[in-house]
Amino acid sequence: MKEYLLATDMLDYECTLIQQLVKNRKWKDKDEFHKILDIYNFVRDEIKFGYNVDDKIPASRVLNDGYGQCNTKGTLFMALLRAVEIPCRIHGFTIDKELQKGAMTGLIYRLSPKNIVHSWVEIFFEGMWLNIEGFILDVPYLNKLQEKFSECDEGFCGYGVATNDFKEPQIYWNKNDTYIQKEGINHDFGIFDSPDKFLNKHSQELSPIKKWFYQYIGRKVMNRNVSKIRES
Repeated sequence: MKEYLLATDMLDYECTLIQQLVKNRKWKDKDEFHKILDIYNFVRDEIKFGYNVDDKIPASRVLNDGYGQCNTKGTLFMALLRAVEIPCRIHGFTIDKELQKGAMTGLIYRLSPKNIVHSWVEIFFEGMWLNIEGFILDVPYLNKLQEKFSECDEGFCGYGVATNDFKEPQIYWNKNDTYIQKEGINHDFGIFDSPDKFLNKHSQELSPIKKWFYQYIGRKVMNRNVSKIRES
C-alpha cells in the first residue's frame, strides 16, 4: 500500500496549507471511517463545483481556489486522504461531453472535445476498494438543479450530472461507492497510483488555441453558468 500513500507534485499534502487544514479539522485524531467521511463531505460541499484553469494543478491550488471538478477535486480528495494515511488511487476514464451541457453552452460546448478526460478516486477501506465519485457536485448546486428540473424523476444527463436516479443520486458516503457522473462514462483507461501518472499519459484533447480559449474565456463563462444555478 506504500505507493497509495505517497506525496507527489500534484498530491502535495506535505505543504503548509494542507497540513494546517488537516490540523485545524483534527482529522488525524478521528477513526478511519470518520476521517474518510469528514474529508469526503469537505471536498464535496466546501469545495464548490467549478472549473479550474487546468486538470494538472496541485491539490494545494485546488484548495486555494475553493472550487473544482472531477479531476481537480479528486486530486484534493486524494491528497487529504493520504495526509491522514488512507490509501487511495485514481481510476481514469473519458465521459461524453453531453453531461456538461448546460454548464457548457453555445460556442464553448461546440468547441469542446466529444470525449472529456474524467476520473474518480478509489479508497481502500475495511479490506476492499470503493469507488468514490459523488464529491464532484456540492449539495447546494445539486439541490438547485433538482429544483430547476423537478419534473425529472428518473435519469438525468447535463449540468455536470449523469445519473440514473436524479432525485436521490448516490452521493452520500457510508462505507459505499458514490457516483454522480458514472452514466456518462464511455471509455476506461484503468487504474493509476496518482493523478500525475494518469494525466501525464491522458490529457484533454485540446489544441493550443482551444486550450487558451478554455482557460481564459470558456471556463469563466462555465463558472458563471454554475454560479447562476447555485444562486437561483
